[in-house]
Amino acid sequence: MLEDALRRALTRAAATPRLLVTSDFDGTLAPIVNNPADARPLPEAAAALEALAALPGTFAALISGRALSVLRELSGMSDAVQAVGSHGAEFDTGFGREIDTALLAEITETLNDIAAGRPGVTVETKPASVALHVRNASEADGAAALALARDAAESWDAHTTAGKAVLEFAVIVTDKGEAIDILRNRCAATAVVFLGDDVTDEKAFRRMRDGDVGIKVGPGDTLAGFRVDAPADVTSVLRYLADARLPDQQD
Repeated sequence: MLEDALRRALTRAAATPRLLVTSDFDGTLAPIVNNPADARPLPEAAAALEALAALPGTFAALISGRALSVLRELSGMSDAVQAVGSHGAEFDTGFGREIDTALLAEITETLNDIAAGRPGVTVETKPASVALHVRNASEADGAAALALARDAAESWDAHTTAGKAVLEFAVIVTDKGEAIDILRNRCAATAVVFLGDDVTDEKAFRRMRDGDVGIKVGPGDTLAGFRVDAPADVTSVLRYLADARLPDQQD
């Protein structure tokens, strides 16, 4: 059940001439799983986002820390739903900045060395970043791996992003908030709804403007104006928007 204040905010957003609905993937559209490759969106949430993307004057997008190709594969969303990977740096049109491949290789090698011999510590390579995951590691191994990675990063000209049980190092600047602004301008959106669960989503919540709706999924401090408990509630938000949008479609 959505709170009354959130319903009112969503109703106002649904009445805007051009609406952009954006969501994080892991922990938001898709429940968190132990094996990142097993993540899939809740079918009802995916269907609701697709329904929104099909409405006139309405645009839908996923913004994730995943590599763009992986995000496309795991989400299973159609091309009607725009996808932005690598924490907002990777669009379908490519990267806006040159990638330092030598530094990327150095970071990858170092993180693989750190993960070696620590069960549950894994390394995920992406086109412009490398992530060290410790979700499935023991507390001791996870803490040690993160500490070593932070120490190593002092010599790297890389952008560090800390998430839930993950530390990511990007060789180009990444920012979901900037991605929101790019999508807003491309769509000429008059209002934006963004849902996210992680600390990396706070940069997007910071970019919300008057008439926008930022929704934090789960616990934790946030700049979002609203909160829901779990990905199942994301389905309710997206369905509510789609239903509220139907009577007043505007191009």
